[in-house]
Amino acid sequence: MMVPKIFSIFQFLTFLFLFTNTFASTEEAIALLKWKATFKNQNNSLLASWTQSSNACEDWYGITCFNGRVNKLDIRGANVIGTISDFPFSTLPFLEYADLSMNNLSGVIPPHIGNLTNLVYLDLHTNHISGTIPPQIGSLAKLQTIYMYDNLLNGSIPSSLGNLTNLSILYIYQNNLFGSIPSEIGDLRSLAYLALSTNSLNGPIPASLGNLTCLSNLYLHENNLFGSIPNSLGNLTGLSILYLHQNNLSGSIPKEIGYLRSLSQLVLSKNSLSGVIPASLWNLTSLTSLSLRENHLSSSIPEEIGYLRNLSYLDLSTNFLNGSIPASLGNLNNLYILSLHANNLSGYVSSELGNLKSLVIMFLFDNKLIGSIPASFGKLMKLEEVYLGRNNLRGEIPQCLVNISGLQVLKIEYNNLSEEIPPSICNLTSLRILDLGRNNLKGVIPQCIGNMGGHLEVLHIHQNNLYGTLPETFSNGSVLVSLDLHDNELEGKIPPSFANCKELEILNLGDNHLNDTFPMWFETLPKLKVLSLRSNKLHGPIKTLSDANMFSELRIIDLSYNAFTGNLSTSLFQKLKVMTTIDKTVKVPTYLGKYGNGYYDESVKVATKGLVLELNRILTIYVAIDLSSNKFEGHIPSSLGDLIALQVLNLSHNRLQVLNLSHNHLQGCIPQGRQFATFENNSYEGNDGLQGFPVSKGCGSIWPPETYNDDYYEPDDEESNSEFLNDFWKAALMGYGSGLCIGLSIIYIMISTGNLKWLVRIVEELEHKIIMRQRKKQ
Repeated sequence: MMVPKIFSIFQFLTFLFLFTNTFASTEEAIALLKWKATFKNQNNSLLASWTQSSNACEDWYGITCFNGRVNKLDIRGANVIGTISDFPFSTLPFLEYADLSMNNLSGVIPPHIGNLTNLVYLDLHTNHISGTIPPQIGSLAKLQTIYMYDNLLNGSIPSSLGNLTNLSILYIYQNNLFGSIPSEIGDLRSLAYLALSTNSLNGPIPASLGNLTCLSNLYLHENNLFGSIPNSLGNLTGLSILYLHQNNLSGSIPKEIGYLRSLSQLVLSKNSLSGVIPASLWNLTSLTSLSLRENHLSSSIPEEIGYLRNLSYLDLSTNFLNGSIPASLGNLNNLYILSLHANNLSGYVSSELGNLKSLVIMFLFDNKLIGSIPASFGKLMKLEEVYLGRNNLRGEIPQCLVNISGLQVLKIEYNNLSEEIPPSICNLTSLRILDLGRNNLKGVIPQCIGNMGGHLEVLHIHQNNLYGTLPETFSNGSVLVSLDLHDNELEGKIPPSFANCKELEILNLGDNHLNDTFPMWFETLPKLKVLSLRSNKLHGPIKTLSDANMFSELRIIDLSYNAFTGNLSTSLFQKLKVMTTIDKTVKVPTYLGKYGNGYYDESVKVATKGLVLELNRILTIYVAIDLSSNKFEGHIPSSLGDLIALQVLNLSHNRLQVLNLSHNHLQGCIPQGRQFATFENNSYEGNDGLQGFPVSKGCGSIWPPETYNDDYYEPDDEESNSEFLNDFWKAALMGYGSGLCIGLSIIYIMISTGNLKWLVRIVEELEHKIIMRQRKKQ
């Protein structure tokens, strides 16, 4: 009698167990279906299996069950468009694994995430989740992995994370988190990977991080952390990667960093670290990557650096390092990139660098290196990019460099190289950038350089002593983007083969002895942005082609100091389409001249107040026309009024007689300068908003009350020009002021917001202030 009774009880308990599990599973399924109902893309094909008529544990995409309860949810990259706020955290108490990453989830993480007490793995990365990290997450004691990176989370990191003592991975980088790093993070003794980078965290690095003795990777870069690097980080003897770059860390590099013998990557760049490089760093023989760039480190580079035989990347650039380049660098046989630029390194370039058989990129520019380029560089057959500019190197361009067939970038600008350019340089069939500007090179430009147009993108040989004619062999398919040969002794005509350079954006042939007419085929260069032919022997009228779409990208044109004649071309101004609109989207300065991930220098000369300045970098918003010091005559075309983006216009020292600004939308007072008094009433007709002579009797005083005299128009160059230019260029170039400056002998015009305004007003006021200041000093 006892056996059947016991059996009946067992059957009942089994039935009850199965019934409970079935019921609970149904409840979870309904909760998930309610969440799905909030999606903005109900026709999501991956989640088509989520229906009431199917078994959630067996048929639903991304769902895994254990004993009839949802144990795992993995909808990674399922293109879900919904909110995390509606997720049924409270209805999935047995959930251990949740991967909702790489979707289009938004909203905030609700506090009831704390109900998932069995959760071991949480992955929410690459969504649009906002709000704060709820402190309730600290109650998920079983959590081992948190991925919340690449979202829009803000607020501070909750100190309750310190309760998750089983946590081994905490990745919450690339969000908008702020505040300090809680010291409680140091309680996560099981943590192996910590990534808090690319946020707005501030405050010091907590010394408690030194307690994380299991830590392998530590990423704190791209924040606003300040203070010193804590010595306690030296306790992390298992650390392999330490990224602290792009913060505001100061003080010296602690010698304790040298205790991290397992370290393979150490990146401390873009901080304010000072002092010497500690000798203990040379004990880190496992290092493959060392970057200390953009700090305030001083002293010399010690010979012990040669102990780091595993280094493939070394960047010590943009510091205050001095002394010579240690010969021991030649021991780094695995070195791929060497960056020592922008320091105070002196002495000869070590010939031992020729032993770096794996070297691909060499940055030594902007130092004080002397002597010739070592012949041993010819052994660097993997070399692709060489940057030696802005030193005091002398001698010739060595044949050894010309033998490196894979060379793509050769920059030796701003040195004292002499002799001739070897014709064998044309054998560099992979060369994309050749910059030999500002040296003492002599002789002719090898004609074969024109044959390099199929691969050469940048050719800069400006400011040397080159003579002879321009290369004439550029053929169809040329990829040349920038050609700068200004300030040499070149003569002859501008070769028609330049018309084959359809990718050309910058053409600077100024300050030579070229003798030619204006080539109409310039207009066939569709991408041309800068054209400078200043100070040559060019002559004749400016003729243009009939196609109105030509010159549409041109933003700087300088034809000054030539012998051009005839009327100003109305059609030329009508073609300058880029000058007719103002780009209001520009937020930060950008410059012409870009190659891959790096930049090259683009320079151009500008003239104002009779002085010539050279801009070593050209802002993309800089728009200018200089036709001064020619023999142009006749009217100033009214089409100039359409060029509202124009900042500088110089028409001085010509034979122009008439200004006609009629039928525009000008307003305000007509300046009463000496040139403006010569123009008749019809120069201003059709501008109802204009007042003052000659269109009306007056419009009130628009000038300071001080009396002007003749000195105001011709200030002493030594006393006022530098001060005026400083004020003017700050306004016109660095401040992005939109305006138009017409040379002193004719007019200054400033254009902004679609209406012409008179920069002469600014110029006169600035000059007057300068003169008044000087008089007070006297």
